[in-house]
Amino acid sequence: MSRAGIALGTNLGHKTANLRAALALLESIATPGEPVLTAPVYRTEPLLCPPDSPDFYNTVVEIHFKGSAQDLLAKTRQFENQLGRTRGSTRNAPRLIDIDLLYLGDESHETPDLTLPHPRFHERRFVLQPLADIRPQLILLGQTRSIAELLETLETDEPRLAIIAPAL
Repeated sequence: MSRAGIALGTNLGHKTANLRAALALLESIATPGEPVLTAPVYRTEPLLCPPDSPDFYNTVVEIHFKGSAQDLLAKTRQFENQLGRTRGSTRNAPRLIDIDLLYLGDESHETPDLTLPHPRFHERRFVLQPLADIRPQLILLGQTRSIAELLETLETDEPRLAIIAPAL
């Protein structure tokens, strides 16, 4: 049983409702009695997306999960499908929901469909900022600095993030 960090994003439909629906599904697989941490929701400009893509709403959730990384990946993909996500051929296309696994405890995992910890989490303000809001002192496998330190020293062209809601 491990703590799992999960990034949520949406840029289509009723964005807040999409995030709340994803959170409810994640809570349904969380270990009963263990805390579910939810970060504020941030509005972010699309990064590496097709032209005229709408802004995203992003947040990070941490749950306690009993199961393997592959089990969690299967559940999150099922949730994306259930919430109306369609995967097309256009990379980074607008989407109703995106559920990305960031980490599962101290587990290292590398398969064609999943790498943990997420290989680019430390390069993305839209992941680091909400993660720093709930776990600033966390040091993930393969890192020597905390989430707060990574955010403080982040070099990116991404603009600062605007808070939409304090939490879901």
